[in-house]
Amino acid sequence: MTLGDGTRVVHTGPSSPGSPLAASVYRLGGEDTYGRPHNATWRDLESALGSLDGGECVLFPSGMAAISALFRVLLSTGDTLVLPSDGYFLTRRLASTYSVVEVPTAGPYPSFDGVRLVLLESPSNPGLNVCDIASLAAEAHAAGALVAVDNTTATPLGQRPLELGADIVVASDTKAVAGHSDVVLGHVSVVDASLAERLRDERTLSGAIPGPFEAWLAHRGLGTLDLRLARQAQNAAALYEAMSGKVSGLRWPGAPEDPAYLLAAQQMRRFNGVLTFELPSVAAVDRFLAASELVAAATSFGGLHSSLDRRAQWGDPVPEGLCRFSAGCEDPADLVADVLRALSHALGSD
Repeated sequence: MTLGDGTRVVHTGPSSPGSPLAASVYRLGGEDTYGRPHNATWRDLESALGSLDGGECVLFPSGMAAISALFRVLLSTGDTLVLPSDGYFLTRRLASTYSVVEVPTAGPYPSFDGVRLVLLESPSNPGLNVCDIASLAAEAHAAGALVAVDNTTATPLGQRPLELGADIVVASDTKAVAGHSDVVLGHVSVVDASLAERLRDERTLSGAIPGPFEAWLAHRGLGTLDLRLARQAQNAAALYEAMSGKVSGLRWPGAPEDPAYLLAAQQMRRFNGVLTFELPSVAAVDRFLAASELVAAATSFGGLHSSLDRRAQWGDPVPEGLCRFSAGCEDPADLVADVLRALSHALGSD
């Protein structure tokens, strides 16, 4: 029997509301076990995320810890790495010791000859551009390169890159997977069991281990991912319609008018609540946030509460007034009214 998303996320949760938390030292099968190389609480969440991704999951204490472990396992100094020029800026900083080719997510892409790893980000953060994962994976494999996809924005319910031909999925579970803006966590899912084992060895040796309580919280949050994504996408659609013509650079891949929509609809299973748009200045962004009663200034996204982040302040090569907006789970009518009221304040003067 094929199960729906809601059933899958609920039944990959902790086995019962009172399921035990395995911490640093615990007993398993009559033996004392130390929690750095493996942990029962991690394994429960890894099993759940691996099932949703369609691969074998290795958990890390953050999304950046997951990416850095992947780089250390797969790359040597001088190896060539393809990265999105419009993707997460810290990934580009991390990759500075390698030979990096930066390409816009929407392309065009160069030959992958001589490339060790192609890291894609679709939809990209913060630009929300989309690339053809299946086509690029086929081209990369023909040249002998591995393909990883940062799936943070899409989530494992919104997109399954491993089914599209990618070798690796990496994600920050701090965002929509945990969903309550109270956990920092990340993971890598792979189709190659030997690569999963190398990643676990790297995690043990480096000490980049997730906290059991954080893993437990994320697993609990995962159970409502289906419900949260549905409301967030509903809110994003309502905001896109309400804000069209009022702000510049409005992007949401779930809108038929968006330039990424046709490809996104082809390879994504569902959309989420992340939009981007531009306000004319830093002062306008500040006025928007001061006027809003429902939108918080926050650098993360995918949580219950709507939030806005001015991305240029963190080093993204974007206009000063570009905002990444994360639609939360508020009532759609309330959120639209609040955002339009805040926009009127933001755009009133400069």
